[in-house]
Amino acid sequence: MRQLDLLVIVAYLVVIAVIGLRKAGRQKTSKDYFVGEGHMPWWTVSFSVVATETSVLTVISVPGGAYSGQGFGNVELALGYVIGRVVVATVLIPLYKRGGFVSAYQYLGDRFGLKLQGLASVTFVFTRLLAEGVRLFASAIPIKLLLDELGVHAGFRLIIIVLTVITVVYTYLGGIKAVIWTDAIQMGLYLGGAILTIAVLSGHVGADGFSRALDAGKFKLFDTGLDPVHILTSPFALPTAILGGAIFSMASHGSDQLIVQRILATSSLREGQKAMIFSGVFVAIQFAAFSLVGALLWSYNKGKGFDQLGLASSDNLYPNFILHGLPVVISGLLVAGILGAAMGSLSSALNSMSNSTVADIIHSFFRGSPSEEFLLRLARVMTLVWAVLMAVFACAFSTSTGNVYLTGLTIAGYTYGALLGAFLLGRLVRRANETDSIVAFVVTIGVMTYIVRGVKIDVEVAGAPVPTAIAAQWLVPIGVLVTLAVGGLLSLFHRAPEPPAALTDGETRGSGRAPAVTGRR
Repeated sequence: MRQLDLLVIVAYLVVIAVIGLRKAGRQKTSKDYFVGEGHMPWWTVSFSVVATETSVLTVISVPGGAYSGQGFGNVELALGYVIGRVVVATVLIPLYKRGGFVSAYQYLGDRFGLKLQGLASVTFVFTRLLAEGVRLFASAIPIKLLLDELGVHAGFRLIIIVLTVITVVYTYLGGIKAVIWTDAIQMGLYLGGAILTIAVLSGHVGADGFSRALDAGKFKLFDTGLDPVHILTSPFALPTAILGGAIFSMASHGSDQLIVQRILATSSLREGQKAMIFSGVFVAIQFAAFSLVGALLWSYNKGKGFDQLGLASSDNLYPNFILHGLPVVISGLLVAGILGAAMGSLSSALNSMSNSTVADIIHSFFRGSPSEEFLLRLARVMTLVWAVLMAVFACAFSTSTGNVYLTGLTIAGYTYGALLGAFLLGRLVRRANETDSIVAFVVTIGVMTYIVRGVKIDVEVAGAPVPTAIAAQWLVPIGVLVTLAVGGLLSLFHRAPEPPAALTDGETRGSGRAPAVTGRR
């Protein structure tokens, strides 16, 4: 019977590639390849944003976390994310849409100059290479376990290569249109799988199962502990989740090209704002669905520990039920959904890294305006280059040890504060010039490297102090404050520069972008 599950998975991989290519159309310009000439519906873009930020480990770890004591804490985090996205939609998206940009960092080029634009883009692509390489390998871990259960014994490297090759097919040929449409389909599949799981579990546990989970605290939404150490170290403490989560979301969705590129594919400012805000709502719904899966699994398993269930960790909980608690074919569809989560984040990363390379880095070195044919070829070549580098990096983890998931989470802490801080410096400190911004950017990354790697706070666990890192949500506010402080202080030592046209009349002066890249002749 497992052959049917395998058939479903293979069919899904083929169909998703075909759909991506059919929806993509034919690209004639680099702008079409990167932002679809700004004609994508807001709801597909919103789904793509959600799929982009959702990895395989999000799909499988949220149910496990709800089962083991987090309750609906991830929904609490999502409330902070919604607030942050409203701010991004109000403050930053108008800058990008009115400027006709294809990259978020082109605003920095217009405000400060090409050097900061190139520096921010280089920071983005290498941060994304590290983060997505770790994510790709981490995605291969549960997929390998699922395939082993289905009788297919594949190594990590083979899984990584197959995922990369299939994803590159439609990303290379189809550009952002293929990425967005396939992301939307993949989100629907894994979220639909969660809803189907909820229906099956509800039939097993009944109303009594909901009641028992509620009494056990599995539906707990807010962590109201206000101890300062708890607030600084726990991602689920209420101030950390709401305030820290909002600022973290401002960085991840307002200054990270991975997300901004999708918003730039919408047809208007209003459509882009709707896509951004509703992506936060959809993430909250998604977290609620996967948390409910975890709570119902707790009732279904009568509260047994993971060791009693024969599971190595909480991340095995949901995959184990998919394989052993759901009918054949349905389980195959849900495994395909997990594959979809991996492919969605990978395709988005490849296209955005290619975008930033062409629109920001290449333009920083070439003062002329290359032809559209050259830029389109270069965009596709860079998609392949980044795919190979990412796969190589991910394969290098196959023989290493350590928690790769936590490694991936900490990477953003090094750079998000500097990226968001640069945008806010440009908006809030009118005296700041290019030198101020570059020095502040570099100093912030240095300070954050020290904080992420060296600063620990003792937390009492079973009566003994345990050195614990600062919660990820606080890293971005710290980085932003450092950037604003350094840039603002340096700006006091020189005369205020002339304000860029982009900030006075709603148009860009063009210094931060190439006309050929934006589609203007």
